[in-house]
Amino acid sequence: MASIFEQAKQALKMRSEAKRIQQEVERIVVEYSNGGIHATMKGDFTLSSLKIDDEALEELRKGKTDRFTTMIQNVFNGAMKKAKDATQQRMQQMMKEGGLSGIFG
Repeated sequence: MASIFEQAKQALKMRSEAKRIQQEVERIVVEYSNGGIHATMKGDFTLSSLKIDDEALEELRKGKTDRFTTMIQNVFNGAMKKAKDATQQRMQQMMKEGGLSGIFG
């Protein structure tokens, strides 16, 4: 049975590793564009930039608000998927490199 000291030491190690993982995830940045709408999203799924070109705004000028809304949803969802994939890939890489061994092994 592990002593309280060893358990505390392990908890601190896990906390430190979790913080490092969070920092790695926050460094991930992906971009996704479609139809004149450009989104930039971080690995923690924070939308850091959304730009809308005149091309996309033309849909609003034509009164096609539903189409414009769908376009924004599609770009947002595309950016989310890309961020998710990039985050998963980075986590797998970290596990292979042994960066998560303190938590899982």
